[in-house]
Amino acid sequence: MSTAQIPDILSPEFAANPYPVYRAMRESAPLVWHEGMQSWIVSRYADVERVFKDKEAQFTTDNYNWQIEPVHGKTILQMSGREHSVRRALVAPAFRGSDLQEKFLPVIESNSRDLIDQFRTTGSADLVHDYATRFPVNVIADMLGLDKADHTRFHGWYTAVIAFLGNLAGDPEVAAAGERTRVEFAEYMIPIIRARRENLGDDLLSTLCAAEVDGVRMNDEDIKAFCSLLLAAGGETTDKAIASIFANLLMHPEQLAAVREDRSLIPRAFAETLRFTPPVHMIMRQSAVDVEVTGGTIPAGATVTCLIGAANRDENRYKDPDRFDLFREDLTATTAFSAAADHLAFALGRHFCVGALLAKAEVETGVNQLLDAMPDVRFADGFDPVEQGVFTRGPQTLPVRFTPLAA
Repeated sequence: MSTAQIPDILSPEFAANPYPVYRAMRESAPLVWHEGMQSWIVSRYADVERVFKDKEAQFTTDNYNWQIEPVHGKTILQMSGREHSVRRALVAPAFRGSDLQEKFLPVIESNSRDLIDQFRTTGSADLVHDYATRFPVNVIADMLGLDKADHTRFHGWYTAVIAFLGNLAGDPEVAAAGERTRVEFAEYMIPIIRARRENLGDDLLSTLCAAEVDGVRMNDEDIKAFCSLLLAAGGETTDKAIASIFANLLMHPEQLAAVREDRSLIPRAFAETLRFTPPVHMIMRQSAVDVEVTGGTIPAGATVTCLIGAANRDENRYKDPDRFDLFREDLTATTAFSAAADHLAFALGRHFCVGALLAKAEVETGVNQLLDAMPDVRFADGFDPVEQGVFTRGPQTLPVRFTPLAA
């Protein structure tokens, strides 16, 4: 396929199935300028890895000034140097180690169980609608000490935010809805933050209010922006990941059977899902200087779109990359949720996803509990899963059947 024949990244053909397009880009157009997006696009693993690790300080996250600040406010993603390291030190402890295990694992387990209890005895469920879209948002609401009765509002907000981030074609209505979300979320969140400062509890919001590193504390706007980011990033990505891990396992019954028998394989299945069908297909950066990559030179000051969905299936990095195989030897499950990961779904380098271990805990808990409740889970008759989305991607529906267990 010549460069001229490769379907456009904004085309219906690409949206329907980007993977053949990714292959064509890796092979014949590893660096391409996209006029509509006003961005250079890189698709090979080596190039995307280099942009993310950025060992020579050639790339910045200045793109987030226009990409996410309009919906979240200024977040940790836009920061660099000491400002970034201090902010990350303020928020990171809650997402690893004893805080995650002791304070939040029980929250994860109870939220998963509550959702499963609603369909456990029915023999059928839609794993997207009944579980995946609700579970991570409920967990985040509980972690922050917010009212889960506001779930519908949270879900509406993060859906609008993700649409804004994925608004590659520049639809003005999508942009306006995203910017409205920033106003609405601030009106909701700032009074709660102020009240929590006056009456600290044991929740994550109280932790953020009280946290101090090197004499720096987060102000109300900092905390609001981080909560907004957490809701969108933690909700959308874990939602898509849970739906995708089940879609992948149900389409590979022998691997599903292996996971059912040996639950220690769940992290491997999750890592392979992140490689094979990542929730986020593209992340942007900005070049600080002229940078040579495969296929040419990216000029200084340009937006660079890193195609995670393409890089994670690079045949120069993975053997038989278009095959889902949780037993593959070229993906390391033990490092898959750390900055030493050898897939790109969480990015890499200093902006590696702070919530990676939270996502792992949610997916491990969810898959375990769902398999316990649905030992013979299978797709509903005639159903064939279809991914949707360009910026983020996953099944929009996942109807399953199972023999109900006694209540």
